[in-house]
Amino acid sequence: MTDTMPARSLPATPAFELPDAARDELVAVVGREHALLTEEERDTYRDPYWFHDDRSYDSSAVVFPANVEELQAVVRIAGEYEIPVWTSSQGRNNGYGGPSARVAGSLLISLRRMNRILHIDTELAYAVVEPGVRWLDLHAALHELGDDLLLSVPDIGWGSIIGNSLDNGMTYLPLGSDFAAPCGLEVVLADGSLLRTGMGAIPDNPSWHVYKRGLGPTLDPLFMQSNYGIVTRMGVWLMRRPRVYTPLYLSIPREDQLGQAMDLIRELRLEGVIRGVPNVQNLVTMGAQFPEHLGMFPGADATWSEERLDELADATGIGRWGMRTALWGDGPVVDHHLERLREAWSAIEGGRVDVLGRFTPENWSEMDTFMQKISAGVPTMEMMEQMPDWVGHVGFSPIVPLTGSEVVKVVERIKARVIERTGVNFVCAIFPTNDRSAMIVSAMSFDRRDEAHVRATFDTVRELIAEIGELGYGEYRAHLDVMDLAAEQYSFGDHAYRRFTESIKDAVDPKGILAPGRHGVWPAKYRPER
Repeated sequence: MTDTMPARSLPATPAFELPDAARDELVAVVGREHALLTEEERDTYRDPYWFHDDRSYDSSAVVFPANVEELQAVVRIAGEYEIPVWTSSQGRNNGYGGPSARVAGSLLISLRRMNRILHIDTELAYAVVEPGVRWLDLHAALHELGDDLLLSVPDIGWGSIIGNSLDNGMTYLPLGSDFAAPCGLEVVLADGSLLRTGMGAIPDNPSWHVYKRGLGPTLDPLFMQSNYGIVTRMGVWLMRRPRVYTPLYLSIPREDQLGQAMDLIRELRLEGVIRGVPNVQNLVTMGAQFPEHLGMFPGADATWSEERLDELADATGIGRWGMRTALWGDGPVVDHHLERLREAWSAIEGGRVDVLGRFTPENWSEMDTFMQKISAGVPTMEMMEQMPDWVGHVGFSPIVPLTGSEVVKVVERIKARVIERTGVNFVCAIFPTNDRSAMIVSAMSFDRRDEAHVRATFDTVRELIAEIGELGYGEYRAHLDVMDLAAEQYSFGDHAYRRFTESIKDAVDPKGILAPGRHGVWPAKYRPER
């Protein structure tokens, strides 16, 4: 551990112990076959990347309600016994804590059994889903309808659409930009009552999932990364399949060209040439999408030298960095934008624009590579297949302005710290989340069987949170082990933001049962002295 950063900032409370009477009532609601009670059972539903013998974030039980009514009953039991609960949709938020809870001994609620696609509107291009619906599931339903509607998806298809959206997870099609797809929520509150946001507050309102606001305060964003309620359904906007879809790969041959490329990306986004969310990755990270060149994911290997990286960049044609993006639209529009991209990218010495296919409704089924599928809204599990079983990772992910100089400054600071402290390859992906900002995601890999390696990696994350925080930048999403430290960086006005979110927490969840400590928001009963 470092001399300056604490191991973690857990509140001064003992682990919660679930009363036997509460356990019996919970089992009566969901059934014994839908509850994990023994340690062996619970170990099947915990963070798979945490060192197994560290029990800091163990649960006391896991329950799997099947519908809203069972969930309401579970929440009411939790309120009666003042049980801390931690809810996940699929529980696959790996790299940020998986399904594990911030407070040891919490009751975990998994919504995997609430997995219905409630509605698909082909005229207005949206769907309504429950939390257990995965990207794979909704895409399969859209495929059955003829692939006329596309879903903006992330890299890995097994996660929950709602769970990913509530944690500001990134997707890549045009509706992924600024997290535009979600619209209209249904939420179970801490007292077990049911809330519908926006136009859904009017019974049977047909505009619920097509208009993002309502009358008065807009509540939907309050349930993103919060602990104010449990979302049980959500509207998801879909995209009409374009007449032409062209996936692209743009190479950035040398490390010192990254800033120039980011400035070009900003201008191409502002022009409307690049839509959706392009994905800029360094050679080590991008190599997983070119397994024929680099083989198994090398993120946990010993650090490769700059000379070796340059040689691999040249030999494979991947470049030291590369951008995955796509064009969608009418044929002449796609052709025009492709020419504009080539013209702009020619400013990068040695940079290439590779066309990875041209797809229309007639040959839509012929997509067979990862890069072709993802930007077409076809979820896969191919990225997981490139990851050895013993590799875990934790994400560090600040948001910076979309200017080349700022992106490079932050990337270089993160890279230096990661290599110095962990001795493994620097893994980095940069997501221009809109026309003006970028998310820098460094996924630090470790041997999850090696406690010392796990600890050293998490120490590095703590150091980075403080170091990048001094530059004025904070994370958009934090691992549960460092949530308090990440939230501490948002300190303007003597932590006015935190005090405001805690005031809301105390008002809507006075017993403090829903996900205490999530992203640094603690209810009064847990709040440590500051």
